[in-house]
Amino acid sequence: MVRHGGENGYCKTMKKILELLVCFLHAIAVVLVRLNLAARRDIEGGAKLAWSIFALIPLVPFLYVLTGGDLW
Repeated sequence: MVRHGGENGYCKTMKKILELLVCFLHAIAVVLVRLNLAARRDIEGGAKLAWSIFALIPLVPFLYVLTGGDLW
């Protein structure tokens, strides 16, 4: 019988690895956003800067993983 309330060590390790993978995929996505913004001619400089900054906002996944999911 499988209990859903507790996780064994293997599940916790896999969860942590997947969470870190998502964090690094976000970093790749930010780079791709910036490359796209650099190539676009239909957006002014101020809008490009704003989009570049807003692409960084999902810093929360890193904080969540690094604090062990104890943010709340």
